[in-house]
Amino acid sequence: MTIHSGSCHCGAVRLALDSEPENAAECNCSLCRRVAALWHYCPPSQLRVTGDLAGYVQGDRTLTTWRCANCGNVTHWTAFDPDYPRVGVNLRLFDPALWQDLPRKMIDSASY
Repeated sequence: MTIHSGSCHCGAVRLALDSEPENAAECNCSLCRRVAALWHYCPPSQLRVTGDLAGYVQGDRTLTTWRCANCGNVTHWTAFDPDYPRVGVNLRLFDPALWQDLPRKMIDSASY
């Protein structure tokens, strides 16, 4: 059952989220600060993504950050480890009413 639907800017990638975000995470790592993502973490089973995606893997090779192959919007990330229990979903691709008033959790990934 889809609770929330979102899409990239051009609409080529669609996201269906089956969980209710309680907070939003802002990360200051070298990638997240550049794409200005606002993350919601959930089990992979609670997210469905369809469309033409392109992946990017950073140097530590732990995550793939996915974006629309057409407009370039960052949509989500997945872990290289198939047993990792969560994915990150970019809440900015959903209606602002979903995320604008959520408490923010700051993640300091730039310090290590």
